[in-house]
Amino acid sequence: MTVAATRLPRTIWMLGFTSLFMDISSEMAHSLMPLFLTAGLGASVFAVGLIDGLAEATASLAKIFSGALSDWFGKRKALALIGYGLSALTKPLFPLAEGVAGVFVARFFDRLGKGIRGAPRDALVADAVPAEWRGAAYGLRQGLDTVGALMGPLLAAGLLALFAGAFRPVLWLAVLPAFAAVAVLAIGVREPARARASGLTFPLAPTALARLGGGYWRLMALLLLLLLPRFSEAFLLLRGADVGLPLAYVPLVLAFMNLVAAALSSPIGRRSDRTGRHGLVAAGFAALVLAHAVLWAAGGPLLVFAGAALWGLHLALTQGVLSALVADLVPADLRGTAFGVFHLVSGLAILVGSAAAGWLWDGFGAGSTFAVAGAVGAVGVVAFLALAPRPQPR
Repeated sequence: MTVAATRLPRTIWMLGFTSLFMDISSEMAHSLMPLFLTAGLGASVFAVGLIDGLAEATASLAKIFSGALSDWFGKRKALALIGYGLSALTKPLFPLAEGVAGVFVARFFDRLGKGIRGAPRDALVADAVPAEWRGAAYGLRQGLDTVGALMGPLLAAGLLALFAGAFRPVLWLAVLPAFAAVAVLAIGVREPARARASGLTFPLAPTALARLGGGYWRLMALLLLLLLPRFSEAFLLLRGADVGLPLAYVPLVLAFMNLVAAALSSPIGRRSDRTGRHGLVAAGFAALVLAHAVLWAAGGPLLVFAGAALWGLHLALTQGVLSALVADLVPADLRGTAFGVFHLVSGLAILVGSAAAGWLWDGFGAGSTFAVAGAVGAVGVVAFLALAPRPQPR
């Protein structure tokens, strides 16, 4: 059974618009941050990768606890609201930063807020729809999220040109949509009634984690490998600058990536409800391998934009579909915990991958970063095809 986006519940739409506004804010800042750090504050590329990786790992550690607490207390919206609120409150720290340490503090608390909200929000999506609509629901939320991620860099590029290359006024304006996201969540989202985690066992206890099942844990092990080359998109921006793209146009690389992802996320989510998730996820990580190959070969802006398009295809094929796959594999009363572990694994892989990418770039050049990432990604695709679980939606 498939479902048109217009038939999805109000909660899914409001969660999507919450994500849209927060991503406008986050991507306005994120699309400028590599250049702000390197050109404005004199940081190395390794520092850019390390800051991004540590920030994402922080978010992932927070997600495992917030997801488990949302199962334990049976309340997801409150935790999501705390997370979105923390991210909104820390957005002014970016334009106030005077050095690398200030940017790190801002990124840390911004991503901590992301970590607190992520798992409860993703579990709330599954709570709000029947199993046969999951792909459509996650695809719609991810699609609106990606529209925000598209609008953010476009606004950043336009405002950067308007302010003659000055970063801080743009970063101040990025504060506004963050508070709009909090308002939409607070007013527009209604949490459906759901079961509290069964028994008296805390969801992170070994006995509860065992209930997640062997297929789920096998998927987590595969994701550790698959997501190593899925390092921060900051390296796409740096690659654009590296091949001579003018400073004001560098954020457009991220915008183009998100344009592709936004256009395809929702239809791919609906397709996964009809055809299954496994093949789409494998195709998505194969697209990432191709993206690395194109970025390795890039000698000018055209190939960087082609690599960004393939990266966007990868995101459309994997982000929402992987979330639906996690929901398919686990019991309903442990969804928050399952998404928390999923995001922890993702964050650890991206931390290691981002730090390694920065080290390779500084030591051996930009081409080596994408060549090694492509090779690791190819091994991951083969492992996924051989070992990944193939559940039917519950």
